[in-house]
Amino acid sequence: MKILLLAASLREGSCNKKLINVIAKLSEQQKINIEKLDLADFLAPLYNGDVEEKSGLPDAARKFITQLKSADGLIISSPEYNFSTPGTLKNLIDWVSRSNPMAWLKYPIMLCSASPALAGGNRGLLQTVTALQCACNANVFPPMFSLSDAYEAFNTDGSLKDKSLEQKLAKNITEFVIFVRALE
Repeated sequence: MKILLLAASLREGSCNKKLINVIAKLSEQQKINIEKLDLADFLAPLYNGDVEEKSGLPDAARKFITQLKSADGLIISSPEYNFSTPGTLKNLIDWVSRSNPMAWLKYPIMLCSASPALAGGNRGLLQTVTALQCACNANVFPPMFSLSDAYEAFNTDGSLKDKSLEQKLAKNITEFVIFVRALE
């Protein structure tokens, strides 16, 4: 089984990139293949139906679709921008949704967020769920993981300070792997 990991932030020191690193380490216990993706490799022009009609899907979207097809599932860790999905991630979701057949259809996805806010990015994740599950018919794994107070949540070695949160995240990953296998 292969799972893709995507931090939906372009910032080098992003808490969501740190959380993806924690997820990668915890995924080793699952004996699954993981591949970390960099959102910067999939930056497409803003979605425009005229551009799509004239040129089809941009290379960045096609490249991401190829990655999705090479794996069994996707874990996204996304920041929350103004209570919503980051524009770069939403734009990628929109372009991929235009593929035929639609690459998001029934695709297993686990959503996570790391945020300095007390809500831990939940509001943004709810918008992302709406786009992926309701509009694109992806199989979004019901338990989401939100890490609040993220600027203070990591040790210098990159691990989570709160071991109970780390255990909760590990449990979510284990259950996501079971979820993906059940959908195969």
